[in-house]
Amino acid sequence: MIVGVPRETKRDEYRVGLLPVGAEELVRAGHEVLVERAAGAGSGLPDEAYAACGATVVGSAEEVFGRADLVVKVKEPQPPELALIRPGQAVFTYFHFAASRPLTEGFLATGATAVAYETLRDSAGRLPLLIPMSEVAGRMSIQEGAKYLEKPQMGRGILLGGVPGVAPANVLVLGAGTVGANAAKVAAGFGANIALLDTNLERLRYLDDVTPPNIDCLYSDRHAIRERLGWADLVIGSVLIPGARAPHLVEREDLALMKPGAVIIDVAIDQGGCVATSRPTTHADPTYVVDDVVHYCVTNMPGAVGRTSTYALCNATLPYALTLATAGVAAASRSSPAIRSAVNVFEGRLVQPAVAAAFGLPCEPFDP
Repeated sequence: MIVGVPRETKRDEYRVGLLPVGAEELVRAGHEVLVERAAGAGSGLPDEAYAACGATVVGSAEEVFGRADLVVKVKEPQPPELALIRPGQAVFTYFHFAASRPLTEGFLATGATAVAYETLRDSAGRLPLLIPMSEVAGRMSIQEGAKYLEKPQMGRGILLGGVPGVAPANVLVLGAGTVGANAAKVAAGFGANIALLDTNLERLRYLDDVTPPNIDCLYSDRHAIRERLGWADLVIGSVLIPGARAPHLVEREDLALMKPGAVIIDVAIDQGGCVATSRPTTHADPTYVVDDVVHYCVTNMPGAVGRTSTYALCNATLPYALTLATAGVAAASRSSPAIRSAVNVFEGRLVQPAVAAAFGLPCEPFDP
């Protein structure tokens, strides 16, 4: 099979879908690997590293998409890329379809197959291709939150960890999954006061046993959220319903409860955001203010730390890319429930129920 790796074109995206060692493993397995020139540059991976591992470096995305049977990416196809995708081709990347009807309909029109990182579940029910980037985004959320709490960034002018004689910041984390737990861990290291909310009592019991004493693990409901919004200096939105649009836990009117200059980091923005006033932003223009509350809603947070993120992501995706390249999507889906769970669109037909429900689109059974 021909495996293609294009250079990412989403704004401020520095990751790449395959490491040089991944190219070597694919070539050793009998596949041909095409890598677009400078695809790995943002992650510190030169073309020469790919060529030394047996990949062919090509000059354009048109050649990658034009020749590849399987395209391995990081972010959802951008409009110019959608125009290059063809029937019979498979694209293995993050899609987050439920956050964008135009993307969903645009990809369906290509007649191709979408294998989505974010819905792939392993035998233990985990999301192994989402976890690495959730770890990065969770840790980054506190790093970014600390910065935007500074007064020149329109924040409250608060040092996250405080100093002797001055109280630290209060951090509200909505969702105790991978993003939330990592955010709470880093915030605790700064010395902040953290309220970590979730509806999963078993998860809360576990985290209560293993986290520092400055993290309060609390059950999440409408009243608890509203009570803590008035307390918080920094809010981290980290809820996830795999494949589906994120629910709004903070409504527009709830912003009136928050302190002027408080900061919201909505990590759930890839799936539509868990704050009603959230809208996608970029690393170049990451924030805006609504009702005196700073909103940070960058849709590709891990892209800013491309080297760390690329290694973390590709360590997880390579085994599945090898399986897809060797068997093809249909056969791989029959033998691997994990890959089957990742197929959102098969040959131009929507087969992911959560995405179909998000837009009221028909969903066909997936029987490869």
